[in-house]
Amino acid sequence: MTDGSVTGGSVRKVLAPAKLTVSLRVTGVRPDGYHELDAEMLTLSLSDELLVDEGGSGLVVDVEPGSRSGGLPGPGQNLVEQALDVCGRRAAIHLKKRIPLGGGLGGGSADAAAVLRWAGCTDPGVAVRLGADVPFCLVGGRARVEGVGERVTPLPFEARNYLLLLPPFGVDTARVYRAWDEDPRWEGPNALTAAALAVEPRLGPWRDALGEWSGTEPVLAGSGSTWFVEGGAEAGDSVPGDSVPGDSVPGDSVPGELRIGAETARLVRARTVPAGWEGD
Repeated sequence: MTDGSVTGGSVRKVLAPAKLTVSLRVTGVRPDGYHELDAEMLTLSLSDELLVDEGGSGLVVDVEPGSRSGGLPGPGQNLVEQALDVCGRRAAIHLKKRIPLGGGLGGGSADAAAVLRWAGCTDPGVAVRLGADVPFCLVGGRARVEGVGERVTPLPFEARNYLLLLPPFGVDTARVYRAWDEDPRWEGPNALTAAALAVEPRLGPWRDALGEWSGTEPVLAGSGSTWFVEGGAEAGDSVPGDSVPGDSVPGDSVPGELRIGAETARLVRARTVPAGWEGD
């Protein structure tokens, strides 16, 4: 966390919706080591929130209770600050984190894309310099994503509901891709699943717990650590204790968490949102 200096200028709220990768194929590896993908990605109602004061400077990060925050980047390393730099802009930003780190939900990329939208930058070349998921997060909605993330083809919006299981740990994306290079096995709709399980074996029991509870085979979100299943609720439903903006709280049919021994994973209900979504 870095201190922000707010001057009382114009303050704008910008939402940063999470990214959900519902299918992923690795189509090649470039000479520079970057992997080429063919994926379907969606934006979700689970979102971070940025309060941007163009009359100030600095970054303040608040992590909402229940959101995993271990390993937050230090000053100058946060993608929010890097996005300001590439746009040549200055602002004080108060970031409210709801998307867990290392969960494969693109939280940092979503935050960077929110800054680019605020600054009026729509250049995918600028976005991909910040990270492979930033171009999609900048476009939002539902899209086919190819290359290293720079080619984003919008697809028709589809209203879907998902239950996300957020384990109490994250997974290092670079390690997962290295494991895939060593053993490029495929498992289900996500080509990185076997590699992620090899890097972080604790993922397996959480997959099994969600599958047993839901009666549906869970899918890994990107490189992990989030597992998800589709369906099971009306649009707008959320889990008790979920703080997703715009979502309503249903009855007690869905627990707020699952436990394995002494460890607890959050369950979060989220729905797809269209490109340009600014909350409800």
